[in-house]
Amino acid sequence: MPSVTAQSVAARYDHTMFSFDKILAVMVAVACLVLLIRLLVGARRRRTLDRTAFGLWHGLRRRVQRLVHWRKHRRSAEKAAEEAIRRARDGVERKGNVYTPKSFNKPRKPH
Repeated sequence: MPSVTAQSVAARYDHTMFSFDKILAVMVAVACLVLLIRLLVGARRRRTLDRTAFGLWHGLRRRVQRLVHWRKHRRSAEKAAEEAIRRARDGVERKGNVYTPKSFNKPRKPH
């Protein structure tokens, strides 16, 4: 039975799997390439590129925040809806299918 050496496992892992080092190196290379392109283009295109990059970053940030906080917002909306329903039921007198607020029972002001 052939024995598996540490070197062969490392070589096989190195060729088939992505590692954090490789991903980080690619990200740094892309950032350097973008900065080089930014240096080579003119002022007008640089402003356009900056505006586009800022818009993409802002959109990504907004989506991530929405994804992270959606449960909290949903819970607060449900709580507000339940509170509104409770207030509507407590302060109302029902006659048949007609709801009459208790504030209607107060004497009217003369005009």
